[in-house]
Amino acid sequence: MRYVKVMDNIAKDITRDGVANLGDGYQKTDDMQRADAILVRASSLHGMDFGPDVRCVARSGAGFNNIPIDECARRGIVVFNTPGGNSNAVKELVVGMILVNSRDALGGMRWVLDNVEDPDIVRDAEKNKKAFVGREAIGRKVGVVGLGAVGSKVANALLHLGMDVYGYDPYLSVEHAWELSKHVKRVDSMDELCRDADYVTLHVPSKEDTRRMMGTHELSLMRKGGMLINYARADIIDEDAVAAALEEGQLGRFVCDFATPKTTRMPRTLITPHMGACTFEAEEHCAGMAVQQMKDYLEHGIVRNSVNYPDCDLGPCRTGGRIVALHANVPNMIGQITAILAESNANIQRMANEAQADSAYTVIDLDQFVEVETLERLREIPGIYRIRKITPLAQRSDFKGICQ
Repeated sequence: MRYVKVMDNIAKDITRDGVANLGDGYQKTDDMQRADAILVRASSLHGMDFGPDVRCVARSGAGFNNIPIDECARRGIVVFNTPGGNSNAVKELVVGMILVNSRDALGGMRWVLDNVEDPDIVRDAEKNKKAFVGREAIGRKVGVVGLGAVGSKVANALLHLGMDVYGYDPYLSVEHAWELSKHVKRVDSMDELCRDADYVTLHVPSKEDTRRMMGTHELSLMRKGGMLINYARADIIDEDAVAAALEEGQLGRFVCDFATPKTTRMPRTLITPHMGACTFEAEEHCAGMAVQQMKDYLEHGIVRNSVNYPDCDLGPCRTGGRIVALHANVPNMIGQITAILAESNANIQRMANEAQADSAYTVIDLDQFVEVETLERLREIPGIYRIRKITPLAQRSDFKGICQ
């Protein structure tokens, strides 16, 4: 039996926390010291006392600032997120915001609410509608920064609406390149993307090279009165620069998903309360992804969409046994592991080793299971964080003893 600690209701539909989809061999637990895995959405795990058996943390959502990923890596705990699980929800809201705010629909709605007691509201509405004249988005230049799971969908949707779409992403993956329409104009710099843009929409993660990437220089290149949209992360923009551009009229409107002490005081700014991914469908999809990734790891040692270990997938074990090693990314680690296995007379039939920054992940399929003494010797190698053994698919009847 595998025990799962569920920190939040990671889906608000009838599946609730997603545990209904786990199937036989899994059970919820409130005891962290008993847990094999953690499912989380918004709760912070910083400073938490992880139990000795926790092997993975699955986060329902793309962000992972609420999880101490470096500490988890050093303890041999794989942290998963669900990139792309909420991408359609964010895309729909971004596209809607561009269209609605180009027409100052919100200003018009506010006028109606302010005049509900006016007996001549029909006549007065006709007289006042000129105050809310907007502009059409079709044919105008829009720059999409980041062409990943969300950005590629936004770019394609805006292209289909008839906008002139430019995209910037120096780290564009092959997967998302295939999803991107050939009619999206790829550019090689932020300057080229922002120059004369009527709209710029941001879809990149918060990293050292993306924080405050939208600043005074980039805003100055946009067409005067343009619109900036940020449904990525709050610190992608330079808030002082955006506030100044709004005050000076260089920026006509700012739309974002992050209420901060500065953004809430900016003029001509529309803020939603971090609700870009808040749809029943997105939450259900992310919960399903998180649960499946957790199960694949616990049952087979498959790593997919991890933020602190590299992806590695050899499928289910179909040999005599599987050893999984989570370790520091240092020289001669593989040599030490294979030397100990050779002394146990275990023959390696398949092996994969992947590295990511300071951490590495090794999967070894053997012709037979090794003795406990061999596993203990592996665990004593300096730089080894965790050694797991996984039962071959053909030998499994239930989850008892399936993995360590």
